[in-house]
Amino acid sequence: MMGNAYVVVIDGLGVGAQEDAHQYGDEEMNTLGHVLEQTGVKLPNLQKMGLGNIIPLASVPENENPLAAYGKLREVSAGKDSTTGHWEIAGIQLEKPFPTYPNGFPQHVIDDFCDEIGVEGALCNKPYSGTDVIRDYGVEHMETGFPIVYTSADSVFQVACHNDIVPIEQLYEWCEFVRNEICVGEHEVGRVIARPFTGKPGEFQRISDKRHDYSSAPPENNLVQKLYDSGIKTYSIGKVADLFAGKGFTQYRPTKSNAEGISQLLSLMSAELNNSFVFVNLIDTDQLYGHRLDPKGYAGSLEEFDRAIPAIVSKIRKDDLLIITGDHGNDPCSNSTDHSREFVPLLVFPKERAKSEDLETGETFSEIAKSVAAYFNLENDFPGTSFVK
Repeated sequence: MMGNAYVVVIDGLGVGAQEDAHQYGDEEMNTLGHVLEQTGVKLPNLQKMGLGNIIPLASVPENENPLAAYGKLREVSAGKDSTTGHWEIAGIQLEKPFPTYPNGFPQHVIDDFCDEIGVEGALCNKPYSGTDVIRDYGVEHMETGFPIVYTSADSVFQVACHNDIVPIEQLYEWCEFVRNEICVGEHEVGRVIARPFTGKPGEFQRISDKRHDYSSAPPENNLVQKLYDSGIKTYSIGKVADLFAGKGFTQYRPTKSNAEGISQLLSLMSAELNNSFVFVNLIDTDQLYGHRLDPKGYAGSLEEFDRAIPAIVSKIRKDDLLIITGDHGNDPCSNSTDHSREFVPLLVFPKERAKSEDLETGETFSEIAKSVAAYFNLENDFPGTSFVK
């Protein structure tokens, strides 16, 4: 039986501004570098893997004999959001970015949404922090029953509702309608997101594990679908399946936290899988800390993953492949709560599977798709060059 390939995406983990970062206003961004410089956090297990060999890091030195091959990858798709990043990892390159709405959605889009769900209006309709928007509009929402609609720097149509006012299943139905009928054509956003919340005024809390993302459907010629169609079992841990509209996965394992994501990964690795592909997203670095400009929290999340490295590595069998990477940057040491246009790290274990120990800078995130397909001996035309032997 063939071994298994594991791709672990640490959400929002960038390693320095790309050459085109000025086009996104991100010239000074360096998520990992700045977090380590500001917090001094030690990551001994990732240091052994070779994390400090990718770029100079204040508290993670180089390793003369790293356990993994190391490098970084460049994003070529237009955009810097999770959908774009994960799609490029899977071999899809977007020439045109998903639409964004820095001034809110056109009124006819809001009107069409409200007409369908039977309300007279929607609240907010502008870019907003997810925690701030329920604080500022939650009371009015409870008084009127009007949904809170907001966006961000990403291509997202987000709907927040209190679960006592709009049952969660109804919120899901509304968002499915938006995905299929409203946000189409020129308004085809990357994701429609249901954001339920609970609690009393002044104590509102998002119900994070009931969040649901409705992604734009990816082109069928992507790594996940290709593996699935070839009879290889495909597993999603975290929000990955949401980003691919649920297409091409044998099994989904949603998670509430990075700790649960790591636990699910270790559980699958202990299940004697063969001929399987496991695609993992660890979201806390991005959702809880990057967007909230919390470098200490970000560092703590990296430490949590670092502590899991020995257990993960111990379960990699002779024929397996482990790839650790990111999907974009999200520098909590900056003044921006948005994603950032950065290179992402690349660690490949065991390093003997890689063509060289120093993989330098790959030309596209899609080199992961190219390499995983090559690992499974599948013919493919994914962009870039395979870094596996």
